[in-house]
Amino acid sequence: MEGEISIPPGQTFIEMPWRKGWERVKIAPCGECPTRDAVAPVIVSASRSTDIPAFYGEWLIERLRKGYAARINPFSGKTEYVSFEKTRLVVFWSKNPAPFFRFLPELDGGGLSYLFQYTLNDYGRERLEPGIPPKPDRVGSFMDLSRKIGKGRMIWRYDPVLLSGSLDAEGLLARIADLGDALRYSTERMVISFIDIDRYPRVKRNLVSAGFGDVREPTSSEIEAICNGLADLNREWKFNISACGESLDLSAFGIGRGQCISYAQIVREFPGDKALMEFLNAPVLEKGVEKGLCALKDPGQRSSCGCIVAKDIGRYSTCPHLCAYCYANASPAAVARNLQRMKEQGACESLSGSQE
Repeated sequence: MEGEISIPPGQTFIEMPWRKGWERVKIAPCGECPTRDAVAPVIVSASRSTDIPAFYGEWLIERLRKGYAARINPFSGKTEYVSFEKTRLVVFWSKNPAPFFRFLPELDGGGLSYLFQYTLNDYGRERLEPGIPPKPDRVGSFMDLSRKIGKGRMIWRYDPVLLSGSLDAEGLLARIADLGDALRYSTERMVISFIDIDRYPRVKRNLVSAGFGDVREPTSSEIEAICNGLADLNREWKFNISACGESLDLSAFGIGRGQCISYAQIVREFPGDKALMEFLNAPVLEKGVEKGLCALKDPGQRSSCGCIVAKDIGRYSTCPHLCAYCYANASPAAVARNLQRMKEQGACESLSGSQE
């Protein structure tokens, strides 16, 4: 099976770097406030940095009603404004979107399109994800969400793929098989991502400080065994499987190059959205696509990432899930400090609290 980035035979795919940048507009935060410059993205990511559907859904809905949000740049520390004037699609990233379900009718009523990247792992025995609901609850909410919005807008993420002293490749595959059997009728896409401990020093530091020093990256032979196992399982599931941010060529296992925010999926699910299709340089059709496909690569992601460009509105060190392997939380203490600041100050334009 080919990866989601692939296209039907006989068509041309041209991957274009993102050069022109988002359109800029003026916003007026309040009646007496001076106007401010803001970027106006067509696609918003909510969020790779924190779990907005689980913890900040009410904040997001309020910002959508106001028409803009503020974002703290994690590198410069400066505030930048994001207008929703041109926004046509929101990509949600979550391990527990159930608290956000009550807001879906408002999104639907406002004509805003959305997809869900739903991370559903099974590391309960290792206690690596202390802040998430039990597995049966997460499986249930995944299926519930699929019934609400359609399986075409659901992406199952098993992220990250990791091993430890208590979990070998065979055991990992057994857990993935259990989840895949449960989700096989609730999604068409599966995304995997192998943990990258050496690349992110804070991940290694946090794992060790939390007592998970035995968590490790799979070896080359273990990656091959895991991918072989997935290929066998997928003969029944028939998912479109891709690997997120992975430079290895896994096509021999039916695992495609990763494109989590996928051109093909967006065009398939929202072909009638003229503004969105024009942004993607795609034809507006009821079904399918034509020749001359073009994708805009997100320059803010790793070189091996194939995602369509999107503007993230989240903030690091604000996720109470406290997953031990998380790259977005500097430490549990940093999260606790930011949550306390939010409690004291309120999360107004941006997710409050100084960046750590």
